[in-house]
Amino acid sequence: MRRIAIVGAGQAGLQLALGLLDAGYDVTLVADRRPEEVRGGRVTSTQLMFGPALRLERAAGLALWDDTAPVMPGFELSTWEPEAEPRAPVRRFAARFDDEVRSVDQRVKLAAWLELFEERGGRPEYRSAGPADVGALAAAHELTVLATGRGELSALFAPDPSWPRHDRPARTLACFYVRGGAHDGSDPAAAYVRNTGVPTTGDVIILRALTVGGPCDILLFEGKWGGAYDCWADRPSAADGLRRALGLLRTYAPWEYERFRDAVPTDAGAALYGGITPAVRRPVARVGDRAVLGLADAVAVHDPITGQGANNAARAASSYLAAIRERGELPFDEAWMRRTFAAYWDGARHTHAFTEFMLREPQPDHARRVLETAFDEPEVAHRFANGYADPPSYGPWLLDPAGAEAYLARFAGRSDAPGS
Repeated sequence: MRRIAIVGAGQAGLQLALGLLDAGYDVTLVADRRPEEVRGGRVTSTQLMFGPALRLERAAGLALWDDTAPVMPGFELSTWEPEAEPRAPVRRFAARFDDEVRSVDQRVKLAAWLELFEERGGRPEYRSAGPADVGALAAAHELTVLATGRGELSALFAPDPSWPRHDRPARTLACFYVRGGAHDGSDPAAAYVRNTGVPTTGDVIILRALTVGGPCDILLFEGKWGGAYDCWADRPSAADGLRRALGLLRTYAPWEYERFRDAVPTDAGAALYGGITPAVRRPVARVGDRAVLGLADAVAVHDPITGQGANNAARAASSYLAAIRERGELPFDEAWMRRTFAAYWDGARHTHAFTEFMLREPQPDHARRVLETAFDEPEVAHRFANGYADPPSYGPWLLDPAGAEAYLARFAGRSDAPGS
């Protein structure tokens, strides 16, 4: 039985660990918290899972919340400039998703998956791990995978010079898990993933989710530096932070304020503040005389504005699992590690490129024109909304200027386009 160690018990690390157990491997998993600590702790993310990633979980027998996690049927984008004189009208489009979209609080998911790992005979080690610990694990296992992008472990992997390097987060972030939002059926859009963008301030993104106490909503503020959403340096409590967030909604997204004016935090740990510095790193690190393989956030991390983090993690874990199983009894050498990452990155690089593209300031003219067209053309709105499930599909018509111009030419001169 081949022995494999995984450091990091997030979406990618746990999904891979459980898959390896099912395939008959001896798996050691290093996690910094026990299941009860995860479940009772603070929120850690604003995860959003699209159909392809959900199918990977389902195929692995890990989709435990199909009967309880809300399905979000569509996407709505609104943009306006409330501080402009004269005030410009709100522009908005909505489009249905072709596939299911769900969100499960990682406190719920990861705690349950950790318990499954224990029940199925995995060997968890609940402790923090530094580079020296990784070296010891690598010496005792045939393959060691680092599946955490936090702290000093991520520094083991050298930056990939073919991608832009960032010295700080692109946005300042704050999220709140809340209950008490308006969901009485009279407002169908309240079940959608919704993004309201204000050019001077940033974006507020709202989605439905399942948390420790049942269904909830997540409010994610993506603040531009120096704007009104850049106001969380004091890290307020969940209750105080939500009061501040509602005040921001009242000014910058008043229709959302009306939906959430009576909302309260789901629990004391229902707020998260910070920022994510985008990075792409080389996939193999040397610890002493041993090579270790990076997975998901350890080698590629990006801002949550496109909702891709958990999806990338699911795809990475599935891809690595297939590569490990196909390796049979051959050694997990450095050349194999690089090929394994390359097979995953061939698709995942498009996700990173899309996220970097959506955070560019100012937005390229062709991208601005595509979104302007989406306000009037349902076909464009639908294509944009459903690209989130398949980021490589954006390349030919959104990320590429010539492709965007060719696509937009199809809509030039139309006089019968519906209004926003």
